[in-house]
Amino acid sequence: MIGRLPILDLFPSNDLGAVKAVPGERFTVSATIIREGHDTLSAGVALYSPEGRRTSLVRMHEHHPGSDRFEAEISLPGEGRWSFAVEAWHDPFLTWRHTAGIKVPLGQDTELVLEEGARLLARAGRRVPRDPALQRAARELRDTGRPPLERLAAGLHEDAVAAMEHAPLRELLTRSRKVHVAVHRERALFGSWYEFFPRSEGAQADTVPGQELSGTFATAAKRLPAIADMGFDVVYLPPVHPVGTSNRKGPNNGLAAGPGDPGSVWAIGSEAGGHDAVHPDLGTLADFDAFVAEAGEHGMEIALDLALQCSPDHPWVTEHPEWFVQRADGSIAYAENPPKKYQDIYPLCFDHDFEGLYAEILRVVRHWMSHGVRIFRVDNPHTKPVVFWQRLLADVAETDPDVLFLAEAFTRPAMMRTLGQVGFHQSYTYFTWRNGKEELTEYLTELSRESAHHLRPNLFTNTPDILHAYLQHGGRPAFEARAVVAALASPTWGIYSGFELCENTPVRPGSEEYLDSEKYQYRPRDWAAAEASGETIAPLLTALNRLRREHPALRELRNLRFHHVDRPELICFSKHRPGDGPGAPDDAVIAVVNLDPHHAHEATVHLDLPSIGRAWEEDIRVTDELTGRTYTWRAHNYVRLDPATGPAHVFTTNGR
Repeated sequence: MIGRLPILDLFPSNDLGAVKAVPGERFTVSATIIREGHDTLSAGVALYSPEGRRTSLVRMHEHHPGSDRFEAEISLPGEGRWSFAVEAWHDPFLTWRHTAGIKVPLGQDTELVLEEGARLLARAGRRVPRDPALQRAARELRDTGRPPLERLAAGLHEDAVAAMEHAPLRELLTRSRKVHVAVHRERALFGSWYEFFPRSEGAQADTVPGQELSGTFATAAKRLPAIADMGFDVVYLPPVHPVGTSNRKGPNNGLAAGPGDPGSVWAIGSEAGGHDAVHPDLGTLADFDAFVAEAGEHGMEIALDLALQCSPDHPWVTEHPEWFVQRADGSIAYAENPPKKYQDIYPLCFDHDFEGLYAEILRVVRHWMSHGVRIFRVDNPHTKPVVFWQRLLADVAETDPDVLFLAEAFTRPAMMRTLGQVGFHQSYTYFTWRNGKEELTEYLTELSRESAHHLRPNLFTNTPDILHAYLQHGGRPAFEARAVVAALASPTWGIYSGFELCENTPVRPGSEEYLDSEKYQYRPRDWAAAEASGETIAPLLTALNRLRREHPALRELRNLRFHHVDRPELICFSKHRPGDGPGAPDDAVIAVVNLDPHHAHEATVHLDLPSIGRAWEEDIRVTDELTGRTYTWRAHNYVRLDPATGPAHVFTTNGR
């Protein structure tokens, strides 16, 4: 049944679970609140701690007069499962204040109106006896020896008004349902990811066929300092488990593998073990533990791929054939995404022994948690039942709320949203396919506004599967532009190894797959030679990650704003965070990017200065963090960007 004061269209909310936040993250709660007649209503957001204790009430304000849409910005101070509810009430003092402001100057019902106000103030004063301002204001309203307008002004003295604002009279109190907020650790929202294949680091490409070629955890650990120096704080490893030999894929997804071909790391399982084992070529579990510890010494976490599929040689295939789809001829169905075929992979089927399969996967997840893994990148979660993920993520969160899950779900929007709603902490997005100004503006606005409370985007510039045509044909300027947009528009972003070298050769024209894809073969890189020759954009990536760490505005998602630029090739966006407390400086970052990697363009950038905390007529001093040059900017600004010398300005302002 609807409440006495209807509270409608509550935002954010999540019918499948909790909305998401991290400690200190600011977000807006809004609701449509209506009442009959013309009396004034007020509203607030009541906050409840993870223990269920009511902690505070944040007053809401009408977004636009007459809109009936009320909102307030809130933040939650610590991790845990918090909740909030919107409360609405008839406010007799504000109603009287409005009426008195009209009637007393006109001489209408003057004594009656002033007496009604005095009674309200006296009533409030009896409830808050330590505040003399209320009783004093009531006496002033009843002082018939003074003119009515003076009495009214005294009754509305700022001290009395402040007291009524702090402890309002609340009648017809109506409360919405509670909305749960899962407040995760900051890494759920903010992080820079670097993906690489350990087997490629230290691999010997010129060894004779059939001889051991693979790099190891020990050789891969030698790459960690360079990754940390670029400012990345999450190292994502594709599967590190034994790889099957049946139907093993050769180079470039070939159907025939040679004696020295390592196969796809996503074809998990062999006689050496399954999902709870490491590939013998990489080392032992102890070697993995040492790798995790070494990453930690450099301030980085390990994210491990959780790919719920098997090679035909996986122990599960013989031990639990009921976990797979049996075809009419008795064979097990391999994975397909027509026209793609994955003959080396068997997908799991949850329809015949859900409980048994669930228990085994939970065991595997906890096994890797016990070896220091607190982040999982989940491969193709949209091909498994949503109810499975809802249960698994809830069970892990119950005991280990610091463990995070990233959904690699390149699928339909409804499924992506649902996976976020049931508990995934982050999600891959369609960002890799959004390269034009209009589509970037529309999509990033969606990600930072309407879906931000349940789907946190991780903007990967590329993946082992996705080399977009923009990168293939745009060269170094395209890589630089994509890095700037991904790193500054979202608090979480990532690259796949080789991005810093601007690797952009496809397996064939029109394909998004890499030539000599690392998915199917070793790909050692000569990092030292690239650095010596300058054929790397690592310095830019380092600068971007430094900015992300230094500027609080870049650690948030919902504060992204776009500004008008009168050329379609140039895009401008900003992030702003007000200072934390009186006198604390605010923080603003403004990016202007040339999306055309081939030509220079000039344009006028029209800044919405109030969105970065400044007045429309104000001049601001900005520093380009990529060049060190300082400018004076205002509402309308000329820019020229040449991809040959740098495709972007990244401005910071002097906070005030």
